[in-house]
Amino acid sequence: MLAVLLNVLLVIVGSSIGLVFKKLLPERITKAVMVVIGLCTVYIGIDGALEGNNAVILILSMALGTALGTLIDIDGRIERLGSFIGKKLKRDNGKTSVAEGFVTASLVFCVGAMTVVGSLNAGLFGDNELLITKSVLDLFSSSMLAASLGIGVIFASLFVLVFQGALVLLAGLLQPLLTDAALVAELTCAGSVMIIGLGINILGLAKFKIANMLPAFIFVPLVYFLMKLLAI
Repeated sequence: MLAVLLNVLLVIVGSSIGLVFKKLLPERITKAVMVVIGLCTVYIGIDGALEGNNAVILILSMALGTALGTLIDIDGRIERLGSFIGKKLKRDNGKTSVAEGFVTASLVFCVGAMTVVGSLNAGLFGDNELLITKSVLDLFSSSMLAASLGIGVIFASLFVLVFQGALVLLAGLLQPLLTDAALVAELTCAGSVMIIGLGINILGLAKFKIANMLPAFIFVPLVYFLMKLLAI
């Protein structure tokens, strides 16, 4: 859990640095930075998505996961949490709400292969190297996000603590999954597709409800083993 706590701390530090720069930088620069963040996010997503080997697993898992996520309204719940924080802070300048910063940053920090594999490695083997690397990257990304999206980004550290902490604590139950490299690749692929959608959101080209897609992580191993059992 030490690596998770380090990640939380660096997100807070990075966000604080970004908030200072937000006051110093003109809006045109922060907008330009957001475009770069969006493009880089799309690139990271495409790079990871290419690791998948079975499009059927991806399609079924994403479809079933998104249906479940939409049914229980994960995106709406996270959005309402962000709005609640915003009301408590009375911060919403009409351009970028606390909720938007909170939701976007939470997904940037927690959706992806480094989060999943790094947390499992930390929980199973006490290997914190990947999470520490992710924490350093999050230091810089949180700075840029906070400079563009505002104070909501700093509260994403709470989501990091809960999400990554849960993965570390549940690592023992998930250990059998790590022995199958093909399954890990499919999990990475699904997470990367979500990252592509998130990058498109950041670019302002669409408003996909990425959080509603998160249950796909549950369906990937189910569909994978079912297809393996049926020899499809």
